[in-house]
Amino acid sequence: MAQQQRKYLIEVEKAKEAADGRPSRGPAYRSSFAKDGFPAPPEGMESCWDIFRMSVEKSPNNRMLGRRQIVDGKAGNYVWQTYREVYDLVIKIGNSIRSCGVEKGGKCGIYGANCPEWIMSMEACNAHGIYCVPLYDTLGAGAVEFIICHAEVSIAFVEEKKIPELLKTMENASQYLKTLVSFGKVTAEQKEEVEKYGAAIYSWDEFLQLGDDRQFDLPEKQKTDICTIMYTSGTTGDPKGVLISNESIVTLIAGVKRLLESVNEELNHKDVYMSYLPLAHIFDRVIEECFISHGASIGFWRGDVKLLIEDLGELKPTIFCAVPRVLDRVYSGLTQKISAGGFFKSKLFDIAYSYKLHNMRKGNGHTEAAPICDKLVFNKVKQGLGGNVRLILSGAAPLSTHVEGFLKVVTCSHVLQGYGLTETCAGTFVSLPNEMSMLGTVGPPVPNVDVCLESVPEMGYDALSSMPRGEICVRGKTLFSGYYKREDLTNEVMIDGWFHTGDIGEWQADGSLKIIDRKKNIFKLSQGEYVAVENLENIYSQATGVDSVWVYGNSFESFLIAVVNPNKETIEHWAQENEISGDFTSLCENPKAKEFILGELTKIGKQKKLKGFEFIKAIHLDPVPFDMERDLLTPTYKKKRPQLLKYYQSVIDSMYKSAK
Repeated sequence: MAQQQRKYLIEVEKAKEAADGRPSRGPAYRSSFAKDGFPAPPEGMESCWDIFRMSVEKSPNNRMLGRRQIVDGKAGNYVWQTYREVYDLVIKIGNSIRSCGVEKGGKCGIYGANCPEWIMSMEACNAHGIYCVPLYDTLGAGAVEFIICHAEVSIAFVEEKKIPELLKTMENASQYLKTLVSFGKVTAEQKEEVEKYGAAIYSWDEFLQLGDDRQFDLPEKQKTDICTIMYTSGTTGDPKGVLISNESIVTLIAGVKRLLESVNEELNHKDVYMSYLPLAHIFDRVIEECFISHGASIGFWRGDVKLLIEDLGELKPTIFCAVPRVLDRVYSGLTQKISAGGFFKSKLFDIAYSYKLHNMRKGNGHTEAAPICDKLVFNKVKQGLGGNVRLILSGAAPLSTHVEGFLKVVTCSHVLQGYGLTETCAGTFVSLPNEMSMLGTVGPPVPNVDVCLESVPEMGYDALSSMPRGEICVRGKTLFSGYYKREDLTNEVMIDGWFHTGDIGEWQADGSLKIIDRKKNIFKLSQGEYVAVENLENIYSQATGVDSVWVYGNSFESFLIAVVNPNKETIEHWAQENEISGDFTSLCENPKAKEFILGELTKIGKQKKLKGFEFIKAIHLDPVPFDMERDLLTPTYKKKRPQLLKYYQSVIDSMYKSAK
């Protein structure tokens, strides 16, 4: 079938009809910014160590890492270390690591919140060809112990307050873990405890002195060498160790550079980044590598989400990266302030918002759309993020279209949504500045990968139809080198050089991609109907009064049920209007509140023309949002379906019973 030519894409391979038991595959595309071929990294940049080394040579006196000075318990200015100062410390750390007997190819764990020591430890690993293995700050001791033992981590750097968590793992982990290094101090009791297991623990200052009289040559590093094993939390089973090579990261950086230059938003040494998203995730790791490659500055937050806005005000970053949950908070905070500002201010805001949005939709860039409104109405929002932010990048999970649209107007900066996985070294797609048609999409591919869609017949997705839909498959040098010690899992997702993401995408006319479903989140109801649950949750989450929803069904039942996190303000407003008393928790137990929310879900279902079996027949309202503490979400806020089922099993049983 002839395929429509899409702006921002160039076709590099023809579509393939289904054959040999394989589903049909749509054409392979790449970004139009790579029409003359994929961009190569700068000469001499072959490893992550080269990224840092070359910036030190080029910009030794640039500010590199900054943290807020605490004086009498109060946070003051950011205090900075230059690229040269950081380099000198990294060399010392590397000598100390090597003096503990860790050689090239050894495994070094890093456990804790983002801080300058995290980056320095990582760079010391890069210098000596040691695999950096982040230990997830959000997964608890069980996963930390699993990662240490699975990766055979022999040395671990750890945030001072995380030492007790790490010590809980020592009974099993000590067969591998022989050296612990605190980012801060160590107590005499902790030393004693660690020594019981035949290991050693050092404070940061003690460790720096360890290699004082030793000088180790830096080993030669290859592009194909692994630089990090990044464990993905996964929604089922044990974490998987994703092997990421030097080549993946330097290739990604070259692609991001080309992309930003193509839209006149290139990074430079004056750019400033706020480091608060976990460095244990690939999203933040590659962003920080990008900043380091430009000799730019990275400032660290204080580790408290309530103080993040204050830290932003002091740091004044130029680029702000976020996960949707953070941007949802920004959106909620702003909308509450607007509604609390009284009729006149609220009306003025609405007029300015509508006017600017209208002009942006007509094709005006956000700076030209309504400069007077920016100055008089939206400047406060801009100042709330520090005043200098020009790019806001959202990743790791889908960003609601209404939140994305709102922020594009009011933040006076480009709001871009990206998509990628640990296995694709993060950024694989990103929407483009001033392209309002890309709202709700993840944009076209970054110019260093080829992408195609593969049909999923059992879900009704056809990659060769006039509206191509199918599983997103990626090919290129940014891809991972396999799952550590799990060749079986690697072979499941790597087929003919294509990485199968498990996500379902739909090509848009402009060449951007919309994520519409998840391949594995499909089940059959008792009447034989297939249900693509993620797609339904995306629809139902648009209903009034719904913050989050988990839809459930199984092959022994003929209908769907759901657990809903209702919106507090909506429920309380509804209760007030209906003269129903009680706090939020008791309202969630009220049958009339359930009836109200179920009605809203049904309304959106009809609006979106869902099939009869896709309608939800019974709900449970949980006032406590799905969270990581109860192991219901991954660190990137994806639902852990088996855990949700286990947690809500009794609720599910009673819902099915009463609905029948």
